[in-house]
Amino acid sequence: MAKLTAGTRLLRSLMKAGKAQQRAADKMVKSVLKASAKAVKTAEAASKAAAKSAAKTATGPAAGRSAAAAPLPLRAEPVAPGKWLAAHHAVPAQAGLPPRRMSYWLYLPHSAPPDAPLPLLVMLHGCHQTATQFALGTRMNWLAERKGYAVLYPQQLLSSHSQRCWKWYDKATQEGGGDTALLAGMVERVVAQYPIDRRRVYACGISAGAGMANILALNHPELFAAVGLHSGPVFGGGHSRIGALGVMQHGAGPRGELAIRELLARRPGFPSMPTILIQGEGDKVVRPVNQQQLMQQSLLLHGLPAHTPAKTALKAGRGKRHNAHRIQDFYMGRKLLLRVASVDALDHAWSGGDASLAFNAAAGPDASKMMLDFFGRHRRG
Repeated sequence: MAKLTAGTRLLRSLMKAGKAQQRAADKMVKSVLKASAKAVKTAEAASKAAAKSAAKTATGPAAGRSAAAAPLPLRAEPVAPGKWLAAHHAVPAQAGLPPRRMSYWLYLPHSAPPDAPLPLLVMLHGCHQTATQFALGTRMNWLAERKGYAVLYPQQLLSSHSQRCWKWYDKATQEGGGDTALLAGMVERVVAQYPIDRRRVYACGISAGAGMANILALNHPELFAAVGLHSGPVFGGGHSRIGALGVMQHGAGPRGELAIRELLARRPGFPSMPTILIQGEGDKVVRPVNQQQLMQQSLLLHGLPAHTPAKTALKAGRGKRHNAHRIQDFYMGRKLLLRVASVDALDHAWSGGDASLAFNAAAGPDASKMMLDFFGRHRRG
């Protein structure tokens, strides 16, 4: 048998390495899909059941509409005594992009005095969720009613992503284009149309919604006073669907630090962005390494050393309704800059939510309350 030339041996070696790399990528994709398959399979059935229950027990007024807003069919109306408005936000074709028309829902608390300026919370759902499912699962409208918040729920277009995922991994979106620009325009429209306190506008979300909320706040720090990320991917990585899965499983590595340095170069004089991070230690879809890297990104964003110790560290024990969890607080002077909550046994789900809906866990702590408690400490100067 003729001996293989050095070039042939090198070619075969490269082909073998490429096949191994592809097998590893395929295995990672299958692993992530398997981890969330059960929740995805039950999401539609659970949301239909919730919609039926909500229709029977609703005590609030029927859906209203603003004079400039086109009505939408309501799905699974969150039961709360305030106004539940449905509308679209449209943007014309620009920069080679087609025109877009995104749906949103807005909750206005019944308890608020007429024309009193309200804080506004922007809530971004995760993949395989709708805006109304997210509102129901988190019970945020009930809490907003008690605390006097308006709540905005944008809904990702199926034409943009077949599973309603926000494209947090897209480089152009991370730099302020795509959904980022569309959502910022929607928030500005709502702030202009309703009595909203511009100093108290906040963004939060879960999973892909958390990734998008972070991008929105980082690109528009003048608009948001604080941000809350539940089970969110680290900022700045991905840049493709396969790359996004890699970030969800392993974080962004050195790319995470580089992304913040690039952001600071684009936005000199970046103001502070107080952040609360909530993560389940049992999450196999967006693994806890993302929370650790988000914490490091926040410290870097504010010029603090990577090994800055938490000023306070609290632990709460396990009970029938509460998972054990730990909270670390980081301060800049007297200002609470960063709160990091790690929840034992919690998988890829909103902590303290309505477990009849997918991606929600009944066992606390109550993530919705934690978010509003944190936001209540901050306002944009």
